[in-house]
Amino acid sequence: MVAQLKSFLRDNHMLVIALVVQAIAIVAYAVKLETRVSTMETRGASYTADRLGRIDQRLTAIEGQLGEHEARINRMLAELLKDKRP
Repeated sequence: MVAQLKSFLRDNHMLVIALVVQAIAIVAYAVKLETRVSTMETRGASYTADRLGRIDQRLTAIEGQLGEHEARINRMLAELLKDKRP
């Protein structure tokens, strides 16, 4: 039995190493995820709401800039097309 186990490990040592590394990665991810959950529980919903509010403000500002840029592009296109009309 021991000889078979040694033979298996000798033949499949890379598989065993890969499985051990994968298990370590899963444990590390679980710890990271638990840390995130703990942080969210500590900070609470008010932190999340404030953060979403800041993101919404940034998006509103970007949307305003997009509108200004679109108007500028349309003016430039109108000028270019006006010059090319017979």
